[in-house]
Amino acid sequence: MNVIAAFFATPVHAAIGIIYGILIFGTAVTQILRRVSPGPMTQELTKRVVSWWWMITVFTIAILTYRMVSTIFLAFVSFLALKEYLSLIPTRRVDRRVLIWAYLAIPAQFYFAHMGQVGLFMVFIPVWMFLFLPARITLGGHTEGFLRAVGLLSWGLMITVFSLSHTALLLTFSFNHGGGAGALLFLVALTQFNDVAQFTFGNLLGRHKIIPKVSPNKTWEGFLGGITATTVAAGLIGPYLTPMPWHYSVLAGFLIAGAGYLGDITISACKRDLHVKDASNLIPGHGGILDRVDSLIYSAPVFFHYLNYFFGNWPATPL
Repeated sequence: MNVIAAFFATPVHAAIGIIYGILIFGTAVTQILRRVSPGPMTQELTKRVVSWWWMITVFTIAILTYRMVSTIFLAFVSFLALKEYLSLIPTRRVDRRVLIWAYLAIPAQFYFAHMGQVGLFMVFIPVWMFLFLPARITLGGHTEGFLRAVGLLSWGLMITVFSLSHTALLLTFSFNHGGGAGALLFLVALTQFNDVAQFTFGNLLGRHKIIPKVSPNKTWEGFLGGITATTVAAGLIGPYLTPMPWHYSVLAGFLIAGAGYLGDITISACKRDLHVKDASNLIPGHGGILDRVDSLIYSAPVFFHYLNYFFGNWPATPL
């Protein structure tokens, strides 16, 4: 009992315990459905639940250990997202050697995040890599398709590295409550909850399409239901995991839900242009890493700047 009490002594540990409780409940429901109503939908749901076990366990290990381990884990997620993106977009053969510089931007960007070097963090990819990569491509001496190559590579770095690296920068917050880990858990949990809530409300109540040419399954009912549920959830857990009182937490939840929705449909538009359903089949029932972090691409920078503006207190000592 003392071990259990110690585990739930901190907000982050308690929140993770609740998440595992929900996951256990979801697993029990899927097992019942497999016996009562077997079929393709039940099999797909079972795959998703099993994948959630793996994803949540890996994420838990990452954020409950040293901050350096957390940063490396987040950098690896960014690497996988960039790798999937580069495997999808059309690239010129002459640019293949240039791609190594895009991959090398990942450890540099996450190093700046880990050390709390916010100035370098904010300009490294949007300014320095933005200037360097076109110059490096130019040195190859091939002008046909130049603008397309530069645009695709620069945008890919922005969404898969710059945007996602804000998750590592959140860890540098050193305020009370859950600290940086609490802020990261708040962001990731609400972003994923918003995806699930929009999917659920959309399936149950969805009638009016928002942008059928981009995402046929997205409805106004799903969007409004998801954003309402996420806002309420944020108001409940925000004061517990972060320094935000309930009214700031509610606004944060609203911003995370809205930004997450924009990230989701933006990556959907990208995949439709490339004529693919999923970025990869790495995660059974969920597609690829890019499919799982699409909402986070927008919600991570939005939440970081919101939290930093009102409650910024960093950097923490690197561990």
